Amino acid sequence: MTHAVVTADSLTGALDRLVDRVRGAEFAVVLSPDGLPLGASRRVEPKLAEQISGVVAGLLALGLAATRTCDAGGLRQIVVQMSRAFLFVATIPNGTILTVRIAGDETEVGDMAYEVALFVGQAERHLPITLGPASAARSGDSGAQRRLR
Repeated sequence: MTHAVVTADSLTGALDRLVDRVRGAEFAVVLSPDGLPLGASRRVEPKLAEQISGVVAGLLALGLAATRTCDAGGLRQIVVQMSRAFLFVATIPNGTILTVRIAGDETEVGDMAYEVALFVGQAERHLPITLGPASAARSGDSGAQRRLR
């Protein structure tokens, strides 16, 4: 499979469009499999991206432990509900991780869950890296299990 060349600007644009499509969406960040920020929507300062990276590392560790304990397949998405916000963390087949935060009284959680799934399904258009064997990505293995073993 041939992948198009993707620039950081096109990834930023894709994340901005994701945030713009859902009422209450505040930001989106894509992290590499080892937790380094690859791109972010507008208004995401480097310090916030770094903090999100640390939070997501912990959430992924818990999610992967749950997948091993429950023997229910690969980790796809984690949703954290707080009193004033939701944090969506989704694994992408190439090993990268999408994180989106929504907040406010008029948030559309279902719409965001749909948009996150849509972004993950179309991630190859936005992300400049491919990791691991293609067969693992097609089988739904996010690469997250390989990183933490």
